[in-house]
Parts: sequence; C-alpha cells; structure tokens
Amino acid sequence: MESRICGLFLKAAALVAVAAGTTVTTPVSAQEAEQVIRPEIERREIREADIDTEDFEIGVFGGVMNVEDFGTNAVYGARLGYHVTEYVVVEASYGHTDTDETSAERFGGFTILDDDDRELDYYNLSFAFNLLPGESFVGSKWAFTHDFYIIGGVGSTSFAGEDEFTWNVGFGYRVLANDWLALRVDARDHIFDVDLLGESDTTHNLEFTGGVSIFF
Repeated sequence: MESRICGLFLKAAALVAVAAGTTVTTPVSAQEAEQVIRPEIERREIREADIDTEDFEIGVFGGVMNVEDFGTNAVYGARLGYHVTEYVVVEASYGHTDTDETSAERFGGFTILDDDDRELDYYNLSFAFNLLPGESFVGSKWAFTHDFYIIGGVGSTSFAGEDEFTWNVGFGYRVLANDWLALRVDARDHIFDVDLLGESDTTHNLEFTGGVSIFF
C-alpha cells in the first residue's frame, strides 16, 4: 500500500516538474542497478586436417606378405591414387617380396624353384570406397580426418617364372596428418593360381602393410 502511495507521489511530482520545465531523474531500482554476470567461456581450438585441393595421392608402403606354401616375408612397394570423389578412389600399386622354400623342399631334399623364380612382383589396379569418413581425436585440441575403406581390383603377379592374373580384395584405414600428408594401414588378399607340379592351385596370399602418402 505504501509503495503505491509513493508511486503516486512520484508520478505527480514528475508531472509538476514537466509542467514547470524541470527535468526529474527517476531513481533506478536495485534490480536495474545490479550488474549482469557474463561468464567467460574458454573456447577450445580444434585443428582439423582436410584433404588438399589436389586429387592425386602417391605413397610408399612396407609390411609383411604371406605367400601360400612359401612363407611370410617382408614386402614393399608404391601406390598412386586418384580421388574421383570424396568416397571413390582409383589406385594403381606395385609390390615386391621374396619367398622361402616350401616344406616339401625343406624336408624332401629337392628344389622346385630357382632363387630368381622365388621373387614375387605384383601390379594391380583397384577401386576403393570410403565407408566411414569422419574424425579422430587426440586429446582435447587435435582432430584428424580419417577414412575407413574397402578396396578391390585386378592385376598381374609375376612368380615362379609365370605371370598370373590376380584378384585383390581388402580394407584399409587412412588418417590425414595435415592437408597434404596421410598415414595408412592396409590388409589385402592377393588371389592367383600357382602351377608348380603340373597341377594348378588357387592360392590366397595375405598382405599387411603400413605406409605414408602425399597429395599433389
């Protein structure tokens, strides 16, 4: 009740002052005078690596390859890829490995292949499809673009003095360290026929590699 009466007196005084040409300053309420608290939020900076504007990717790789019946040995090679779209990549690759004696040679005391014929070289052309493009986080400040992809194609394998038509299928994982450098790991199965003792046999030859590549 008292606040209403005070309000009426203030309004009346204001009207009189206006009529008299006097400026009256209206008191500021406690709520209006109260300072608004604005919390300072520290924003997190995330650097995300994007694929460079160029679509070509060239790289080298190394790892191990198991040639069926001929042991597991080091493999190395190179790859050249073209990114048709964000999800489709065409890739040509070359790889080389040496093989060991078979168990029949070791225990039977005879030789199936000469040393030169134990070298294996393959060439293939493959198509890769990115299934899960996304980001990998390291700590709270770093984010890296990554791709999980499946890959398959055809080519030729030179082994045991023969050139054999070859299928390859597999999958891989690529992480972009920055806009021009990528790290990747791959697993492939190279499928081709081997005819050593007059009987053709389809072999599965597993390969596991890691490598680096650049975009240009």
